[in-house]
Amino acid sequence: MSNKLIVVIEDDREISNTVQAVLRSAGYEVVAATNGQDGRKLISSRKPDLVLTDMMMPRMGGFPVLEFISELEHPPKVIMMTANEGSRHKAYAEMLGVVDYLRKPFAMEVLLESVSRAFEEDAPPTT
Repeated sequence: MSNKLIVVIEDDREISNTVQAVLRSAGYEVVAATNGQDGRKLISSRKPDLVLTDMMMPRMGGFPVLEFISELEHPPKVIMMTANEGSRHKAYAEMLGVVDYLRKPFAMEVLLESVSRAFEEDAPPTT
């Protein structure tokens, strides 16, 4: 089983609960926040390996979270989840280091593949 820690930042409780359950069943440790402010606190205190964040949330959206993460000495990888179709948003997210951009609604298999790819980049090369 994985010992990777994932922070999920999502204001829609149904989506958040589903994402958390799927990630836990895949062996990940998961903590969650419902807005960017609380998400930033979790990132600072827990030092996750990966952050899954929504773009549009009350109090603080995903982009200020990405900007905060980009300034960290050892930033976690980030996957953005959004219903937004804007290509400018995607380009800005990629500029801030997002490793994947999932458009809602997405299948949980797609989420797990994205998370797996993000962690594969960390794996040492096999010889």
